[in-house]
Order: sequence, then C-alpha cells, then structure tokens
Amino acid sequence: MVVSGRARPVGEGSRAALGDGYVAMVDATLGPLHPERPFRITNMGVSGNTARDLAARWDADVLAHGPDWLSVLIGINDVWRQFDGIDRSAAVMPDEFRRTYEGLIARTRPVLRGLVLMTPFYVQGDRTDPMRRSMDEYGAIIGGLAAAHGALLVDIQSAMDRALERSNFTAIAVDRVHPTQAGHEIIARAFLRAIGITPNSRQ
Repeated sequence: MVVSGRARPVGEGSRAALGDGYVAMVDATLGPLHPERPFRITNMGVSGNTARDLAARWDADVLAHGPDWLSVLIGINDVWRQFDGIDRSAAVMPDEFRRTYEGLIARTRPVLRGLVLMTPFYVQGDRTDPMRRSMDEYGAIIGGLAAAHGALLVDIQSAMDRALERSNFTAIAVDRVHPTQAGHEIIARAFLRAIGITPNSRQ
C-alpha cells in the first residue's frame, strides 16, 4: 500500500482525512465532475502492509464499509521484504500472494459494482534488476486476477516507466518505492485513465 498521512481509524469525511497522496488527488479530480451525484472516497490503506496483512483486516476495513467500488494497491511490500534485509519472514512469496489475493477478490467481487486492481511498482528502469523482475512478476499476477474477475487494471509500473524516460528516479521515489508528490501524481493519473477520465498531463 502507498499511504500518505490519511486519518485513522477511517480515512474519509474530508479532504485532509484522505491524506496528501494519490487518493486525495483522485478525489480532487472526481469530485467536481458530477456534483449532482455526490460520492465518498474512503482511504483504508496501511503503510507497510503485505497481502497477508491485508487479509487479516479485510472484513473490518473493506467489507464492513460496504463499498460500491473498491480499488486495491498491494504487492510492493510483499516484494520489498524479500530484499530489504529487515525481516524476510514478512515477505509474501508469489504462490501465497496469488492465493491470498484471489481468495479476497473471489468472496468480495459479487457484492461490488466495480473493482480496480493496481499493480505494484519499483521505480527502476532496468528490467533485469532482481527486485524489478520480482515486482513485474507480482504485477503479472495482478493482471491475471483482474482479467479473471472482471476488474479494471491500473498498470502503475508502466506509468512509472514512462516517467523514467524523462525524469530521474529521485524525482519520483527517492528510494524507488515511496513516492514523492510527483510520484503520487503519476499514480493518480494512471488510476484516472483506467476508469475513463483523461487527465490533462503527459504522464
């Protein structure tokens, strides 16, 4: 999850409660489009979470809110824990990741009007880099799940790759994982394009 200062326990009810990352940027774009049909975005992201962590809080943090539409960004920490040297036991390997994520989707998709799955990303243009290869593997898993369950797919990694063609990685994510404000804008614009909104940007 990529979280940026959202309110606890529930990030909703005001612009400030959504944090200052991509979720608030999406809200700022979508809100004025249909003022006659107000909607509410809730940010329940938790920094550092893996798919294992997400599964543990799914009922309370997702199903209990009864969303019409749900978007999920997970996978970055599942991969990062394999490389950060802190606690490799916290890493969620591909088979467990796929099984866990698919289980959550399978029991939730029937109660949703729409589902948006977002790929994890590593701001590294060298696709032979070990962590980038792993991130691409998890992104492919998510792409398969999106196709299988009728979800929209937000390919954040491709958006980051396009940005890297004209920017140094430090402008997007200083450590290649945690986005700067520019990085959050890239994510927000990729999300908006995926749901059919064309942002006024080259990203």
